[in-house]
Amino acid sequence: MFKPQGIIPAMVTPMTQDEQINEKELRAQVNRMVAAGVHGLFCLGTNGEFYALSLEEKLEVIRIVTDENKGRLPVYAGTGCITSRDTIYLSQKAKELGVDALSIITPYFVAVSQDEIYSHYKEIAEAVALPIVLYNIPMRTGNNIEYKTLQRLAEIENIVGIKDSSGNFDNMLRYIEETAGSVAVLSGNDSLILSALMAGGTGSISGIANLFPEILVKIYELWQKGDIEGAKTVQGSLRPIRDTLKLGNPNSIVKRAMNLLGYQVGPARRPAAGVSEKADEAILKALEYYK
Repeated sequence: MFKPQGIIPAMVTPMTQDEQINEKELRAQVNRMVAAGVHGLFCLGTNGEFYALSLEEKLEVIRIVTDENKGRLPVYAGTGCITSRDTIYLSQKAKELGVDALSIITPYFVAVSQDEIYSHYKEIAEAVALPIVLYNIPMRTGNNIEYKTLQRLAEIENIVGIKDSSGNFDNMLRYIEETAGSVAVLSGNDSLILSALMAGGTGSISGIANLFPEILVKIYELWQKGDIEGAKTVQGSLRPIRDTLKLGNPNSIVKRAMNLLGYQVGPARRPAAGVSEKADEAILKALEYYK
């Protein structure tokens, strides 16, 4: 049984200044993450700007990541679309390109019931023979996967995990408690990684791992060794950079910080490309802390 676990970077999609996919830098980031000791690669998540990419661009990102990875780590691809039909199509294409697992966000913009969420995921799971990690981020999608719905979905063999980015720790606890380990629960909030692990979660799909993958890996490794105090110290060290995320679009903030660290990932795609002068100053100050 495929088990999502450890630190899985929610990789950015590097772009040139004219907003074309930067293949060279994307390949470099794959190798950088592998060298940092992460436990998987996740392309086309929120940090990967899946919402801003065409179908052809999404397939290109998947192709590049799987090709450069060369089987070294499990590759997760975000294939969730608004409709079940489009999600199935993209998921099948991702399977052809060699991904190991799918991350599927809830339908967004359209309001759906819990029964419709269940039917949506069930139909996809039956159509695509790959492990599926559900993605819950209600503040962006308007739809929340309730724990009772997760209980039902956990009975489907290839639904193996859920990334919870609700920011509500009690919501994540209910996922862990009510599924009794039948699905892996991963934190999508970088401030809750250690809390999730201590409560029975299996790891994190992390946006901040784009910046400091070694720090995120250290949290997981210290937790594995039982050094909870050490893990708490490392977890707390994320606060300065996390505090900058509220100063703009988080994707733009992460990309700006990466550029300042010397990684040529370019801007986020417009309209979310800009970073204010105030945010820029805060990012620079935060990065000084990590030096």
